[in-house]
Amino acid sequence: MSDEELAKDLGLLSALTIGVGTMIGAGIFVLPGQAAAAAGPAVALSFVVGGVISLFTALSASELGTAMPKAGGSYYYVNHALGPLFGSVAGWGNWMGLAFASAFYCLGFGEYLATFLPLPAVPLGVITLTQFQVGALLAGVVFIAVNYVGAKETGGVQVVIVTLLVGILTLFSVLGFLQADLSTLRPFFPAETGGAAAILPATGLVFVSFLGFAKITTIAEELKNPGRNLPLAVVGSVVIVTTMYAIIMVVLMGVINWKQLAPEFTTTPVLDVAEIAFGTVGLAAVGVGLLTFAGLLATASSANASILASSRINFAMGRDKLITAALNDVHPRFATPYRSIAVTGVLILLFIAVGDVKTLAKAGSVLHLIVYGLLNIALIVMRESHVEAYDPAFEVPLYPVVPILGAITSFGLIAFMAPIEIALAGLFVVGGIVWYFVYARDKADKTGILSQHILSRPESMPDAAVQAAESVQPDGGQFRVMVPLANPESERDLMRLATAIAKQRGGTVDAVHIVSVPDQTSLAYAAENVEKFDEGSDDLLAKARADAEAQGVPVETRTVFSHQSFEEVFDAAETGDADLVVMGWGPDSHGSPGRVETAYDDLTESLPCDFLVLKDRGLDPERLLVPTAGGPDSDLSATVARHLRSEFDSEVTLLHVSDDEAQGRTFLADWAADHDLAGADLRVESGDVETAIERASKDATLVIIGATERGLLSRLVRGSLALDVVDDIECSVLLAEQARKRSLRERLFGNQ
Repeated sequence: MSDEELAKDLGLLSALTIGVGTMIGAGIFVLPGQAAAAAGPAVALSFVVGGVISLFTALSASELGTAMPKAGGSYYYVNHALGPLFGSVAGWGNWMGLAFASAFYCLGFGEYLATFLPLPAVPLGVITLTQFQVGALLAGVVFIAVNYVGAKETGGVQVVIVTLLVGILTLFSVLGFLQADLSTLRPFFPAETGGAAAILPATGLVFVSFLGFAKITTIAEELKNPGRNLPLAVVGSVVIVTTMYAIIMVVLMGVINWKQLAPEFTTTPVLDVAEIAFGTVGLAAVGVGLLTFAGLLATASSANASILASSRINFAMGRDKLITAALNDVHPRFATPYRSIAVTGVLILLFIAVGDVKTLAKAGSVLHLIVYGLLNIALIVMRESHVEAYDPAFEVPLYPVVPILGAITSFGLIAFMAPIEIALAGLFVVGGIVWYFVYARDKADKTGILSQHILSRPESMPDAAVQAAESVQPDGGQFRVMVPLANPESERDLMRLATAIAKQRGGTVDAVHIVSVPDQTSLAYAAENVEKFDEGSDDLLAKARADAEAQGVPVETRTVFSHQSFEEVFDAAETGDADLVVMGWGPDSHGSPGRVETAYDDLTESLPCDFLVLKDRGLDPERLLVPTAGGPDSDLSATVARHLRSEFDSEVTLLHVSDDEAQGRTFLADWAADHDLAGADLRVESGDVETAIERASKDATLVIIGATERGLLSRLVRGSLALDVVDDIECSVLLAEQARKRSLRERLFGNQ
């Protein structure tokens, strides 16, 4: 029994510092000179506009985060709501956008490092690395190494870093304001920058400063009182950072004329202003040292957080089969997704060494704006689809105005970016689309809520929408549900179950009638004389076809002649590329107790695909009971329950056996959220597991239970929980077992 859970030990302050610490770097320590040159004093207003655009998306992200606390954050919301095509765009966009931003933050770190640590320029063939690039590469290597080996207790460190930053910047602002001459801010819209028309292009320039707030949603599971603290942290971090940016930009241009802040005059305008501001109290050197230290902290915090976030996006994409899951392998010693971090790290170092990092960073802003626009649309889809499991603890105010404005302003700001930046971002968007159709489509099996909503009511939807939804559907290798048929009495229930799952997955049913032929008879002779071996084959398959077509599910039928009976199911599943087999439970249905393989299969092979075995006492999906202890087969149980709930509007009850009621409920709540079963009834029983399941089943019409993980010898000696439950309870039972590779030792002795 698994008692693992994520402790909800992060408070509001910790969550705030994640957002503030990620965003506070670039706008203050890297971009002020370029921003001032782009819009003059009006750039303070550009930061406010950037904050307002971010605020719309922050509100939408807060609602989605409290409803779906998943790794991957904004990528997950887009993939779940809009489907894997848009998920591929969002995933690659987020990943590359973060890599661009990380390189940019590292370059900022290098610029501040070079102010007190002289670094040499390094010639590399046709290019020469500047001292700033050398410092950036050193910083990048350190940050990547920290993430690779795993740094513990970073939450507390982040709080300290952000507290120090805010304190230093507050002191800087106060002293700077006392020395500011606000007349230097006139004219507020200088003609040489383009006047008021420069505000939005400058917003595009500085938007890289607002890429951190959505990262807070990735730790929603670990927040205390997330319904309150998540929106406060996400929205609060945007408000705090926007206010600080606007004030500090006014201070900078009040102390030094904005024209003198341009990059051709200084690479570190904040330090120049600090020297003047602190010099009035005789602490010029101290002020410069403090702001240099703050610049190093801020850029380091932003770069490190971006690298960390990118590995979570890789994890989520791998889980959804949009990239190879091999990237998510965990290091045996450090327990980190080391391959993902290494790949991202190599890209970051490459961007620092050979790329125009500032152009790449702004292209990263375009990619994030695309993702933010899609995120707002995802919220509208979740609301308008009326998904039963969608139950956010926080709801966006003024819906649908806020997400509509969020989408429009996010997409609209892209028009004010430079053509090269838009082109680079567009290249990655096209790349994400191509990647989906070439690589991911035949592997991904998760259909977005939008497609489900359209395809479930084709008669009321425009033909163009239905055709578009069908054309981009993931096929996961064309998801196939195979149904071995033998008994006409069980055919209808098996087909009803199979078609329900296939319909939810946009798949096909493969109805197979396996005709057993004596060893002494050739299979060719049997195929030519079907009536001698099975007179009802045609009628059985015709009935199966009619049942599937009545539900609008594509169906294929075939008859297989074999000298084996039960064993042929596995061969037919493999040759038919089945993703799932739905079969009946009969006296010959299981060679090994509690499992669907024979003893031979169990010892020598692994399941070719997922299996569902129905002990049919009259299929009634009205009230589902799903016992779980967190094992891998209960993942399949959850998937089936979710599909049946969507298809039949079933009531779902989750059962966990634990002597600690509170701990059991926490486990179930987290497990339900992880498996998209929010809204299910939670039931905790104590005592013997089998007795608890039998007791709870009295209120159910169908029990869906994962097969035991015990190995063959272990099960023969100790018996099987799954098999005993099938015999003891009165309603129908669906035994679920996932395909997985196991070693010979595991097959013999199990994992317990």
